[in-house]
Amino acid sequence: MIKRLVSPACAEEFGAENLSASRTQRGESGIWQRRFWEHQIRDDNDYARHVDYIHWNPVKHGLVTRASDWPHSTFHRYVAQDILSPDWGIGAELDGDFGE
Repeated sequence: MIKRLVSPACAEEFGAENLSASRTQRGESGIWQRRFWEHQIRDDNDYARHVDYIHWNPVKHGLVTRASDWPHSTFHRYVAQDILSPDWGIGAELDGDFGE
C-alpha cells in the first residue's frame, strides 16, 4: 500500500519518465529497489533480528570491517545504552537469519 501511494506522488520528482524498458514492461516505478519488501515487525525478537541486520549490513557489504567503524549507525547508541558491546560481531559468524 505504501508503494502504491508514494510511487505516483513522487514520480515526477524521481524521474519516472527515464524508466528502462524492463521496468516499464513490469509496471515498476523508478523509486523502489526491485527486491524491496515490506515487513511488519512481529515481536521483540523479530525487531532485534532486524536491528542486528542493519548494524551488520555495512560489514557484510565490505564498507567497514567492524560494525563500530560505520559512523552513520544506531550501533553507537546501542553501545552507549549498554545494549550492545563495542566489540559486537567481531570474530562472530553473523551471516545468519536476520529477517531479510
